[in-house]
Amino acid sequence: MEREERRPGAVALIVGATGSIGGALNTTLCCSGAFSEILAVSRPALDVTSEESVAALAEKIANMSQELSLVIDATGYLYDANAMPEKSWRQIDPEHLVKAFRINAIGPAILMKHFLPLMPRDRRSVFATLSARVGSIGDNKLGGWYGYRASKAALNQFVRTAAVELKRKKPLAICVALHPGTVESKLSAPFAKSNLEVRSAAEAADQLLKVIDELEPRHSGGFFDHRGDTIPW
Repeated sequence: MEREERRPGAVALIVGATGSIGGALNTTLCCSGAFSEILAVSRPALDVTSEESVAALAEKIANMSQELSLVIDATGYLYDANAMPEKSWRQIDPEHLVKAFRINAIGPAILMKHFLPLMPRDRRSVFATLSARVGSIGDNKLGGWYGYRASKAALNQFVRTAAVELKRKKPLAICVALHPGTVESKLSAPFAKSNLEVRSAAEAADQLLKVIDELEPRHSGGFFDHRGDTIPW
């Protein structure tokens, strides 16, 4: 499907808009002129770990006259000052695991709960959440990164399960997980390797939007990379 099918009169929502990819997605969509309104939100205005915060935004959008045609969840958590990705099971820390699951899996699930019902019944719409290839159980050959891998795998299951229900209620709506690849940012800098393909946030955003443009209802529940290729579960 061509990008111009996303027509004026519709609303796009970007969650995590202050991140590298979220910010680039916002810029690209604003320049496209494809939507009558683009809502770009992040903390503290929206906290994906707070259902009250998500529900308040959903109510605001429900009261708008335009349709919610696109939701992109660009939130995520890999590490912070207190915890880096685990290289061994000896480094597994319960508090780090809880934080990873709250942000990477439970948060997006709350977004699905409140925003999938706002998708139109008779028109194509897309809910896309940024997952990661390392969340693939079938593609896991290196091990490590326990919390990030497990929480992203849980996110993929939420997407798959929500898509089953969505198909029954809104057959033209699409719910997918997308892998943006490695993007140049402060988050990825500690893991840069000479043979690792790293792209700018702007390039990643453009690729992700092209993948979203080409999605059809039959792709709902899928897990795709930035080229549009299917990633194994």
